[in-house]
Amino acid sequence: MPDTDHFLDIDDLAPDELDAVLDRAAAIKAGTDGTRFPDHTLGMLFEKPSTRTRISFETGMTQLGGHAIFLGPDDIQLGHGEPLSDTSRVLSRYVDAVMARLFDHDDLVEIAEYSDVPVINGLTDDAHPCQTLADLLTIREAYGGFDDVNAAWVGDGNNVGQSLVVGAAMVGLDLTVATPDGYGMDDAVREQAAELGHAPTVVDDPADAVDGADVVYTDVWISMGQEDQREEKLAAFDGYQVNDDLLSDSDADVMHCLPAHRGEEITDSVLESDRALVWDQAENRLHAQTGLLVELLDA
Repeated sequence: MPDTDHFLDIDDLAPDELDAVLDRAAAIKAGTDGTRFPDHTLGMLFEKPSTRTRISFETGMTQLGGHAIFLGPDDIQLGHGEPLSDTSRVLSRYVDAVMARLFDHDDLVEIAEYSDVPVINGLTDDAHPCQTLADLLTIREAYGGFDDVNAAWVGDGNNVGQSLVVGAAMVGLDLTVATPDGYGMDDAVREQAAELGHAPTVVDDPADAVDGADVVYTDVWISMGQEDQREEKLAAFDGYQVNDDLLSDSDADVMHCLPAHRGEEITDSVLESDRALVWDQAENRLHAQTGLLVELLDA
């Protein structure tokens, strides 16, 4: 169904295709879509460790009647034991789709270039489009759609935030972004959202972002591979914590893609409160990705 065989960035789907994936995910979750792909295999390449990504993709393929193979950093040496192009060409002779969770986005692009089967981005340092699918599904469930919904991103302009900016633009979700100086979204991402007709509003003060928001979203400040920047980033993000004080005048729900560094970007009291949608988000990784797999394998 999608114009491309691969899902490397959220806008690899056209807006109507994104709607179709979300519709399919909702139907699978509701038990009204019984599509199955028996004897299909998903190859899963992991350079980065994972909880939600591995379990949700593996469970999704099982529910579709297929099988998933986990290939971790000790099982396969991407780009070291053999060229990425060779690995991709051989792997696509064995499996029906590939999911890769990598550091370098360019490595993902190269794998896709040489693959004869759909390649899905399970996360790179540049983008996390599968998380955005789950985020949009969660907001759609909670609010019945995206019209008149205001969302706020507070924290680091990381891969999760960048994919969300583009995804929000695609569905017409109003998004305000508050990031510290030097840690904002890439200019190209904001320009891409503007070209889609829905650029985010950018502010400096988290309180300004939260004001009038229906949903407040944050993520870790120190991502995998950035541990050496910890002290520098903790200082830069002072005042950006999503806590009871920030939300004192707000009825907003709260989202977080997990894992959370409790006491840093978000407090226990907020994460454990009734306003937290994070557990629905986590569950929706399964349904959103299963919907995506069906749309890609059914193309």
